[in-house]
Amino acid sequence: MSHSLNMSETCTDRLDALLSHFPVRAHMFHSGALCGITDFSSPGDSGQMHLLKVGSMEIVHPGRPTLQVDVPSLLLYPRPVARRFVTDAQRGADLACAELHFDGGAANPIMGALPDVICLPLQSIAGADQTLLLLFEEAFGNNCGRHALVDRLFEVVLIQVLRHLMETNQMSGGMLAGLSHPKLRKALVSMHEQPQQDWSLESLASLSSMSRSVFAAAFRRAVGCTPGAYLQAWRVKLAQQALRQGKSLKLIADEVGYSGEAALSRAFKAQCGMAPREWRQQRDPG
Repeated sequence: MSHSLNMSETCTDRLDALLSHFPVRAHMFHSGALCGITDFSSPGDSGQMHLLKVGSMEIVHPGRPTLQVDVPSLLLYPRPVARRFVTDAQRGADLACAELHFDGGAANPIMGALPDVICLPLQSIAGADQTLLLLFEEAFGNNCGRHALVDRLFEVVLIQVLRHLMETNQMSGGMLAGLSHPKLRKALVSMHEQPQQDWSLESLASLSSMSRSVFAAAFRRAVGCTPGAYLQAWRVKLAQQALRQGKSLKLIADEVGYSGEAALSRAFKAQCGMAPREWRQQRDPG
């Protein structure tokens, strides 16, 4: 018996296009005990992930309530945030820590969608048990290739955290909140995967099985902007990535859904305050 595959019936992968266009790379910088007081100034534009294996910690953020962590936990900082980890001076706490390099820096939509600090008990992250077990075994071991393997495992954990945040509806607004929505997610994924399409409010609403007015209101409520504004911002982010890769404006305009260089430049300037060529020149003055 033969079966035909209906694409509308396949599972919508909410992260595939995001991670394809805007990958995140991890690099472990610490594995072992932290004792007493450890300050993180987080220079530059990298994020960090800390995995507490054993022990307890007090985490002090200037101007924020102090966090007390007493169970194995994940601490995710998508952007640089000054903080102080306070552990017992003798017993300390065992952690594995990695820098997170979000492709595109501050323009990376995954970085932009996350809050400054995420703290989760490890046991709450569904499906991460085996990943974490292997990560800790390698991070605290001495096998050859451990750094390369642990770096990849940190990236896997980040994906599992993103899944967890969407599936448990923990995001109160923004892109991840929209991707958590059982109907809006279809429109968002379609924009992410096919930015070159001439998306109308009607076509996006139809994908979401909603009327135009209900879709527009639900989108603004969940994501925080109109579908048109979101699509323009997404296209411009893709254009920035393509400019970093040295592509021509004519090719970029075609790839991201604009009729030509002039239309792309208008959208780019409305979003960034400058034309694409000026933006590229600022990034690469030489």
